[in-house]
Amino acid sequence: MIKPVRDDFVKGYRLQYNLEALERVRGEIGEEAYSRLKALIEYRLYRKDFDRSPTGVKIALAFSAGSDSTASLKILRWAGFDVVPVTAKLPQMNEHVIEKARREGAVLVEVPNYLEVITSQMEKGAPICGRCHSMVMKAVEDYAQRKGIKILASGDLLSSGLISIYRSGELVTLNLPAFLTLDKAEIIELIGGKYDLRFGCPLLREAFRRAPSVKRFAIQRVLRELRARAITPEIAEKLILDILSP
Repeated sequence: MIKPVRDDFVKGYRLQYNLEALERVRGEIGEEAYSRLKALIEYRLYRKDFDRSPTGVKIALAFSAGSDSTASLKILRWAGFDVVPVTAKLPQMNEHVIEKARREGAVLVEVPNYLEVITSQMEKGAPICGRCHSMVMKAVEDYAQRKGIKILASGDLLSSGLISIYRSGELVTLNLPAFLTLDKAEIIELIGGKYDLRFGCPLLREAFRRAPSVKRFAIQRVLRELRARAITPEIAEKLILDILSP
């Protein structure tokens, strides 16, 4: 499922640092979740096999049906967690995405005032991705809290170290790909080796059309991922060219 980092010093260092972050939330997530997450890191570090029988630990996963959240879902289920995919139903989603989410057993949740807020951002020529992400995560957090789920996972690639897993209010947030130092190439391989390296969000395209200057924020995001070694230079080049395309 996932491969060991072998002689990759940087990833090995980050995994050790992520173990420190895991220790900080041990009391909040309980011994069963703690032991299994620690085993995942040790598998990644040393290929130390572990018991993958069901833990009974529920994890709510912010599930967009994209590559990162799909890989996170596969890994968590493989590791024995009871994962509840939670998909924020957004107006730009096509039926194919919604159907994929349903096939995975996703719960669909609404995001209050989403279109009004994002439209306002576009009218101001402001970036929309950060605001979209925060609104989606708030909707998923609300669902997790209503259901008494203590751990909320995401497919974030960048939040390493002490923000790879951390307490946020009543929940513990687990940015799984970052927690396991997975990069985009590994994720693409894990989900089957096929992935269209482009930005498919219609609202983002509309934001680019209305205010081309906001493209720089998307490019900065790609460059942050490149500096963090979450993506390769080849992937970064394709993404940047897609952003700059008409």
